[in-house]
Amino acid sequence: MADQITLQVTRYRPGQDAEPAVQSYEVPLRREWVVLDGLNYIKDQVDGTLSYRWSCRMGVCGSCGMTVNGDPKLTCATFLTDYAPGPVRVEPLRNFPVIRDLVVEIGDFMRKLAEVKPWLVRDEPPPEEEFRQTPMEMDEYKQYSMCINCMLCYSACPVYALDPDFLGPAAIALAQRYNLDSRDQGAEDRRDVLSAAEGVWACTFVGECTTACPKGVDPAGAIQRYKLTAAMQSLKDFLWPRGPR
Repeated sequence: MADQITLQVTRYRPGQDAEPAVQSYEVPLRREWVVLDGLNYIKDQVDGTLSYRWSCRMGVCGSCGMTVNGDPKLTCATFLTDYAPGPVRVEPLRNFPVIRDLVVEIGDFMRKLAEVKPWLVRDEPPPEEEFRQTPMEMDEYKQYSMCINCMLCYSACPVYALDPDFLGPAAIALAQRYNLDSRDQGAEDRRDVLSAAEGVWACTFVGECTTACPKGVDPAGAIQRYKLTAAMQSLKDFLWPRGPR
């Protein structure tokens, strides 16, 4: 095995550079090194001007998402040896404005996340004792609770690429996480946002979001599940416009 591998990194400073450019760096190729280790080596040893995000290095914070050889990946969980002998192309996540180099602007995602109220909504005070759930009640939403807001699904989503108004996979999956929680009473509060034209109905079920998800959340499944919920609710509203008697 070669002792080095080439990282081809996108460099871009909006307002200064006319367009993004690719800069190549040689980094050590070690069995335990991930792409993020290579970027940290560049930052520490070669070029301190390189900009990118990372925090936990444990696949939990979701901040180190980038495009690696064309696919959205968590760079802390993507091993350099899987791309040997290289080169490895590292670009910012697609479908987001670039702030600098590999750093993207995430304000649109954060605004949409807030719209679905990803927290427990209660119409009444919580019980004085702990709110117990059965294992089956927890299993209803546990998969969707694994989302780490890494936005890889948005980078992979062809609908979001064409229609930035689309609510997006992660936001819908997190809405479902709370809709399916036995302690939550906010499903009706989220209904208008999820059932809007730019909500679940904009999804064409390509499934790339689920493929890209590093945590097995299956946002495509969450979207299709809510489509059924929304359709059933619309039918009920049509049959009983004043509510069931």
